[in-house]
Amino acid sequence: QVQLQESGPGLVKPSQTLSLTCTVSGDSITSGYAHWNWIRQPPGKGLEWMGAIDNSGSIYYRPSLKSRTSISRDTSKNQFTLQLSSVTPEDTAIYYCARSSQLKTTGWIREYDYWGQGTQVTVSS
Repeated sequence: QVQLQESGPGLVKPSQTLSLTCTVSGDSITSGYAHWNWIRQPPGKGLEWMGAIDNSGSIYYRPSLKSRTSISRDTSKNQFTLQLSSVTPEDTAIYYCARSSQLKTTGWIREYDYWGQGTQVTVSS
């Protein structure tokens, strides 16, 4: 069974960099055709796709977040990471990692077959 687990600090100060890690078990982030995604949900809003990394290491970003977002991976640990720089309170959200069978750039739940439980990140001084 594929499982994803987000980890990282729950509180980040404005202007700092948010860093999250997704640990994957039950599948390899380097095999098959899967894409490994970061998705967030601000309070009272819908799901927003942030970016993804595929099995070959190609990276895709949401255009509106591209200048502040960096996605990378550690294949030895079967993990992929998200860094979001210069955060503001508007970046407060539940952050999820999720798997899709091909590149998806939407927040539609059905487009992703496995999800982490999500982690709350609050941006506040």
